[in-house]
Order: sequence, then C-alpha cells, then structure tokens
Amino acid sequence: MPKPRSTPSSQPVESSQGLALYQQIKDFIAARIQDGTWRAGDKLPSENELVKQFGMSRMTVNRALRELMEQGRIRRVAGLGSFVADDKPQSNLLQIASLAQDIRSRGHDYSCEVITVERISASLEIAAALGLATGASVFHSVCVHKEDGVPMQLEDRYVNPVLVPSYAQQDFAQEQPSDFLVRTVLFDQMEHVVDAVMPNAEQARLLDMDPMQPCLLLTRRTWQRDVPITLVRCWHPGTRYRLGSRFRTDGNALAS
Repeated sequence: MPKPRSTPSSQPVESSQGLALYQQIKDFIAARIQDGTWRAGDKLPSENELVKQFGMSRMTVNRALRELMEQGRIRRVAGLGSFVADDKPQSNLLQIASLAQDIRSRGHDYSCEVITVERISASLEIAAALGLATGASVFHSVCVHKEDGVPMQLEDRYVNPVLVPSYAQQDFAQEQPSDFLVRTVLFDQMEHVVDAVMPNAEQARLLDMDPMQPCLLLTRRTWQRDVPITLVRCWHPGTRYRLGSRFRTDGNALAS
C-alpha cells in the first residue's frame, strides 16, 4: 500500500478545541482524508505512532480509529494496520451479483467465514416462504463475507432441498453460496426487498460493528417454475455498503 503523501502536523484541527480527545483524532484524520492528503488505499499512522504524536492513550486512539471504521472512512486489516477506505461498494438490485468477484475486481482480498451449514425443520415463516409444510426439512447456512478481513455482509440462507439436494455438501469457504446456486440451479423469478434495520447483538458481533448503527437488509427469494428455491437475508453495515441499480426503461439492467 502507498504511504501517506505527507507527514501531517501533530496539532489537531482547529475545530477540535473543546472536543473529546478521541473526537480530536477523528477530526484530524477525517480532515486529511477530505483534503486529499491521504487518499483511498493510503496507510494511516499506526496506533503507536498516533499515541506518540498526540500524547493520548492507546484506548483513546483505538476508539477514534474504531469509530472511523464504523463510519466507513477507514478500513482496518489485522496485522497490517489502518487504511483510507475506498468508496462504498454498490450492489446491483436487479441481478444476483457475485460478491466475491466484485471484491476481487477492486483488487481486494475476499474471504468467507462459514458459521453454520445444517439441515433443520422449517419454522412456520420459513416454510411459508419456501412453499413447504411447517416442519419440513430445509438447508440452512450462515456466512460472513469479508473484504480485506472486514465483514461486509452477513448472509442467512434457507434452501429448498428438493431443488438443491447437494447444498449441504458444498465448501462455501471456497465458493460462496450464491455463486454455487447461480451455477447449478436455473431460476426464472427473483424478488428483492430492502429495509433499513438495527442489528441484534449477535448480528452486530458477526459484522464487527456498533449495534447502534443501522444495517441495510436485503431479502431475496428465487423461484424455478413457481417453485421457491431459496430465501436469503443479507445484512450489510450501512456505513460500509450501499444498494442500487441503473436500468433502461424497458426493464433490462445495465452494468453497474
């Protein structure tokens, strides 16, 4: 990664007078991102360097960096440090995009943490969504998709085993569930619903985010000849992701 283009002064920005110490560091870093001193991909000074530079505690510096990450201004990579974040990636609502491919196309590392892959009895809600009887057997998987080690999406998926009998045998650390399904199952209908929601404590923990910050929740269902294939809910930290589409007036999607 390129180094910062200049060595900034250790004095906080003028507007920081009277602010909490961690806010002074946040404002200092944000101002240099805003004015172009540090650009997307640039590595920030380490926590130790900021501690020495400002004469503040490591806890104070860590809080400033953590909040900047939660706001999408920087990204933190374990063992490597903190970097100025790229613009938030955007997912196309009119197609099932490959998150892994999108991340790699930006020159970043993609990884998938598989939390669970299991076969369970469908609840009333899941059975209704998949057109099955309550208590029918369904596949259930939970994965966290990461960009350079930072969680970008929490995926909670239910799959009709009649249409995808081999689902539970797949290695989703190697091929994400949506890529596998697009490759193996022909779907002819798709429904997307987007909501702004607050994560629960477990969702916030898996996404490594402040539980008081909102998420974008994308709920998707697919069908094959009117038979439901899958129901998936994807939580995205609102500060790290956005959803949108560009399309022609005839309804056909354009590349985003």
